[in-house]
Amino acid sequence: MIIRTRTVVTMDGAPIDNGAVAVSDDRIDDSPAGSLPSWAARPRRSAPAGSVVDVGKFDEITSRNAGEIVDLGEQALLPGLINAHCHLDYTCLRGKIPPQKSFADWIRAINTEKANLSPKDYLASINGGFAEAKRFGTTTIANLTAFPELIPKISAPIRTWWFAELIDVRAPDRAGEIVEFAIESLKSAHNWGLAPHALFTASKNLYRRCVEIARRNDILLTTHLAESQEEMEMFHDASGPLYEFLKGIGRPMNDCGSKTPLGLFLGAIGDRALPQCIVAHLNEVTQSDFNLLEKSGRQFHVVHSPRSHDYFKHSRFPFEKLRVLGFNICLGTDSLASNENLSLFAEMRAFQKEFPGVPPEEVLQMVTVNPARALRQENALGRIRRGCRADLISIPCSGTDDVFAEIIAFEEAVDWILLNGKEKRNNPHAAKLLK
Repeated sequence: MIIRTRTVVTMDGAPIDNGAVAVSDDRIDDSPAGSLPSWAARPRRSAPAGSVVDVGKFDEITSRNAGEIVDLGEQALLPGLINAHCHLDYTCLRGKIPPQKSFADWIRAINTEKANLSPKDYLASINGGFAEAKRFGTTTIANLTAFPELIPKISAPIRTWWFAELIDVRAPDRAGEIVEFAIESLKSAHNWGLAPHALFTASKNLYRRCVEIARRNDILLTTHLAESQEEMEMFHDASGPLYEFLKGIGRPMNDCGSKTPLGLFLGAIGDRALPQCIVAHLNEVTQSDFNLLEKSGRQFHVVHSPRSHDYFKHSRFPFEKLRVLGFNICLGTDSLASNENLSLFAEMRAFQKEFPGVPPEEVLQMVTVNPARALRQENALGRIRRGCRADLISIPCSGTDDVFAEIIAFEEAVDWILLNGKEKRNNPHAAKLLK
């Protein structure tokens, strides 16, 4: 199949006007190696079904590839978007929890709402979240679930990395049992990892068990870290609403009163090399934390959720300092318990409002190239290049000078999606078949 469009945004350089992408089925790639761009040149071989075979100008692509042609017209074709941090469990809580006076109050409020939900409610919530994410052009999602046992009952319509969200704040002596139960449940998932929830809800023992399993099995970890000012007050000063709330439910507080959340996290994971780790939030970071990071050379992937961040009125996200240190910054939607919808386009606009000096192309990288790297899929997702998965979306394009700015400004649902080389959502008026 050859897909033609007004412009192809490969994320590998300048957009290609009157561009096209050739997508493999189960046939042999016969493209002459010398006719491909330098980054794509490689020996002729069988192309996996559902991958990109060739990309370039329409005339060039049709001259060296055969197949059915789909003309999308005045559209921009771009890689499917990747949501690096989401909680689809709570799609059903959209609009249910107004902003609270404190982060601790929000935790109380969401726990009250969750007490009224059944497994059937969570299944409906997760499935509804998947449908909404796909509607807004997300083709890959890193989803944290507190109920990994539900995964076998779910047929995810997009690529999913399932992370079991682990909490042992009320039962720290059961950390091993909690982790093993999660792993057993995750076995039905193709891509999975572990998510010790946060320092204030997951014990040091639970973190260390997760780190050891991640090292042994080469799996991903994700966690919430340094999200709120109350978390900083709790750990550094042994005070504040979050400290009092957790002390009141019986959490041991002997780790409070000295270190910052980041300092405690680095201690919890130990001195050995950190496995691939995706950290959500990282809003509260002191200068001493940055000094420690610079001195140690420690790095991990960081996910910022601009609209959820604004909902909680957190401290300003330290984007510039993290970027200088070389951290890989991604965007995510977080959950609908603190957000309006699952649109990554809306997250990009919110980020651009927060950091107007960041070029639109770099913002788009935060939902394509960067999260692909975080998921260790930099050679398969997030770009349109030979050998990558054919996870593509198209949106209207008027041909302005700044295609990237026009993409970020897009506010509607996405009409046309290709997932693994197969059309998953298609407005019949958005594409026509050329015989």
